[in-house]
Amino acid sequence: MSEEKLYAVKNDEGEFLSFSDDGDSVWNKAVGHFEKDKQKARSWAYNRGGHVVTLIEEPKKVVLTEEQAGIVDKARVSDIPATYISGRTDAYNGEESLLMEAYVNGYTVEKEEKYLVYKALGGKQKHELFAQAYRPAIFPDTITWSVGERRAPKTGVSAQFSESEIAHYGLQDCDKEEVTDDEQ
Repeated sequence: MSEEKLYAVKNDEGEFLSFSDDGDSVWNKAVGHFEKDKQKARSWAYNRGGHVVTLIEEPKKVVLTEEQAGIVDKARVSDIPATYISGRTDAYNGEESLLMEAYVNGYTVEKEEKYLVYKALGGKQKHELFAQAYRPAIFPDTITWSVGERRAPKTGVSAQFSESEIAHYGLQDCDKEEVTDDEQ
């Protein structure tokens, strides 16, 4: 968010002071003249009536992981949100202030890239076979392999892995193919 502010003059009827090309002033409900110099805006308000108002930019939303978003969501229903957030974050790496900012200004959840993971079997053949990694729904902490040609995931099992899951399961040496939005 920019630290620069803009000022305008507004009257009691909710109209903004506006200037025509020849310098005449008019009051307009839809548009007004904004000025970076607060003193100049004060001068307009004094000479033409009205009062100075500040244009405030909407703060940018913070980008969080799903885990961090869960903390902020639970803090919203907590009796003491700041204490809830600080008790679940590390103040030394800046996460606490990031989550406090997200609590106040709003947030979006980062979309983690997902990959299909394959292991080539045999040599370079015309119809090369691959083993595709899966996480069965009933045993989500294990990996199983299905042999065949590259294909979309089967139902009932998860074949999509994030970078951290690829590292966790030791699949770094495998071929990976990014999953597009229409495949997710």
